[in-house]
Amino acid sequence: MSQIKKIAVIGTGVIGAGWIIRCLAHNKIVNAYDKDIKLKKNLIAEIKRTWPPVKKLFNKKKLNLKNFKYFTSIEEALKDADLIQECASENYALKTKLMNTIGKYAKPNAIISSSSSGLLPTKIYSKCKNPERTMIGHPFNPVYLLPAVEIVPGKKTSKKYLERAKKFYNSISMNPIMVKHELPGYLSDRLQEALWREGLHIIKEGHATTEDLDRAIEDGPGLRWSLMGTFLTFHLAGGKAGMRHMLEQFGPALKLPWTKLKAPTLSKNLIDRLVQGTKKQSKGKSVTKISNIRDEYLVELQKLRKKYENKIRK
Repeated sequence: MSQIKKIAVIGTGVIGAGWIIRCLAHNKIVNAYDKDIKLKKNLIAEIKRTWPPVKKLFNKKKLNLKNFKYFTSIEEALKDADLIQECASENYALKTKLMNTIGKYAKPNAIISSSSSGLLPTKIYSKCKNPERTMIGHPFNPVYLLPAVEIVPGKKTSKKYLERAKKFYNSISMNPIMVKHELPGYLSDRLQEALWREGLHIIKEGHATTEDLDRAIEDGPGLRWSLMGTFLTFHLAGGKAGMRHMLEQFGPALKLPWTKLKAPTLSKNLIDRLVQGTKKQSKGKSVTKISNIRDEYLVELQKLRKKYENKIRK
């Protein structure tokens, strides 16, 4: 099959904008679709805001907006697209209906990939034409900088299209995680959700603030995770004997009632603690200001990580 060059991004919110920026940075032709033409102005502003860190990370000299078109007609946006990246809200009814429409107007062999962060592909593509070319392509925010994308097959997805999608995501400097079977929440969000739920319980019970818990990750396991994740980190915790010794030492702790994975009720009191805590952490800085700082950090961190991960993985 020919190289994937023309991309249609359906939905131009935070995730859709991220895909558009990343694809433009890798010289793809991008058709963006949203029903409101007024959103185009916001999208262009976001592309320009994010270009400095994107340019630095991918060693690009300039942004070619000639490769970008904005449509309020989904039929026009999908025309001749080799891959469609859908970025609508997380809702089964909405996505199923949208995929039915996309399937009608897309080329018969165009890959259709959803940015869903937890919905099952078999269900959202249940009324889509040619479901063998459908899948989940779940990215991480900010999409224009982070390299992970979870590729999740539905029950009717063909291996041929999975391989083609993998090559495409590689071509825009992403590191695809090939999920073996569909499951709610996929991989990363299930892990994040466990941490999030536990944090809500700790805050609800008054043991810590949002800042305390963020620092507990930032200055501890987070620094290790950014290089080697959870399992390799625990392998090192076992000393020279590795994972087996670590399990002998710490395995019994799994029986202790440390965690409460069932989520607490989001009461007004808990919501207030979360809002007030993160407001205090922000120290008056706007979301845009903090996003710019985060982006600069992620560029520098990825450049540093590349130097060290090659020593571990090769």
